[in-house]
Amino acid sequence: MVADVKASDDVAAAEADAIAEAEVAEIYRDILTRNPEHDFDPTIDRVRRACELLDDPQRSAPVVHITGTNGKTSTARMVEALLAEQNLRVGRFTSPHLHNVRERITIDSEPISAAAFVEAYREIEPIIGLVDDESQASGGPRLSFFEVFTLMAFAAFASAPVDVIVLEVGMGGRFDATNVADAAVAVITPIARDHERYLGNELTDIAGEKAGIIKPGCEVVMAAQRDEVAGVIYAAAAQAGARLVAEGEHLSVVDRQVAVGGQFATLATTAATYTDVLISLHGAHQAHNALLALAAVEALFGGRALSGEVVERAMMAVTSPGRLEVVRSSPTVVVDAAHNPHGVAATVATLEETFGFTRLVAVVGVLADKNVEAMLVELEPHVEAVVLTQVMSERALNVAELAEVATDVFGEDRTEVAASLGDAIERAATLAEAEGGPAATTGVLVIGSVYLAAAAREILGKRKV
Repeated sequence: MVADVKASDDVAAAEADAIAEAEVAEIYRDILTRNPEHDFDPTIDRVRRACELLDDPQRSAPVVHITGTNGKTSTARMVEALLAEQNLRVGRFTSPHLHNVRERITIDSEPISAAAFVEAYREIEPIIGLVDDESQASGGPRLSFFEVFTLMAFAAFASAPVDVIVLEVGMGGRFDATNVADAAVAVITPIARDHERYLGNELTDIAGEKAGIIKPGCEVVMAAQRDEVAGVIYAAAAQAGARLVAEGEHLSVVDRQVAVGGQFATLATTAATYTDVLISLHGAHQAHNALLALAAVEALFGGRALSGEVVERAMMAVTSPGRLEVVRSSPTVVVDAAHNPHGVAATVATLEETFGFTRLVAVVGVLADKNVEAMLVELEPHVEAVVLTQVMSERALNVAELAEVATDVFGEDRTEVAASLGDAIERAATLAEAEGGPAATTGVLVIGSVYLAAAAREILGKRKV
């Protein structure tokens, strides 16, 4: 009898989940009719107005706000892990998603449920309509795709409620929708060129936009930067009366050693030196991301050191799907979401250090607004050949155009085009193994776009995030 009741409850729960997932899909289709997240509009007035009408959910908990060119998502996940290990409930908002739009909004390190997603949207839906009407009446656009998701995240976090909100900037900082929140701690990861169409071509211009998340009286944690970039951020912090701790001056990666499944690092902050921390992610850049995350959480707690046990457990447990992630063996297939020259450089350096491939073939697909030639130039010395494929996005660079650029960089004999991503991965695997070396020394790298990384994970049976 008890078993029958449980079975009936399980069926009812599955049916409810299916209904909620169908609603999520319907809501997502509706939001996709709005201006896309890369359509940059230099104002946060619409989002601010919506937040006012929602009773300012962005102020429901202290905020750790993260901007920069690369490393934002991994740093956000590390901050989340460090806070969770101290029994705090954390809401994290990152973008883009890999497989399911609910991944963008996580609570307790898990994507919000379909039911919670629907609830958050229904809560803000009347406000969206009102703000859309007000904006259009004055000749402006409706709230954009990213603005709507930002509002949903704030609503979900306030409803949960959470103890701390970890926000990843979508693009830039000053005019990003997330910037309606006032950061208790602002984290600025390494700044390089990306999204130049919207943020400017000069590093100082890009830095100025990203420094826009620095608010009066907040704590600022800054990665090592070029001198001209650091100058902009120091000036913004001084103007806001914000305390700034900087890598190279106040923070440092003292030592790091490659380890099975990641790396050991000794990390020095203003509060403590954390020795031989096992970080479950590969690459020097991840050690530096861990340093920023540690400093950010210390700052959130008034500058006090964290316990060694908390740091050890958090850094061992942290994951960052689609970032130097091994998704297949024989040959090893590594998926990475790097989509600008700075990111590609970090990726190939990590591959050489961690895997030591004797023969590596890359599968590449990119978006049209990226510095494709510079990305390929960073990649070229490290791979035997490239197999090009089309990214499944309306923003994608046509594979024929990509082939023209790649041929100039790699030459015709090292450049191939595949009809699909699946074909590209299999062709790259064949090329990698062409000389019959040990399987452990041959590899395939799928790189160039978050969209490409997501599709590759899916093809190879990896959907968990």
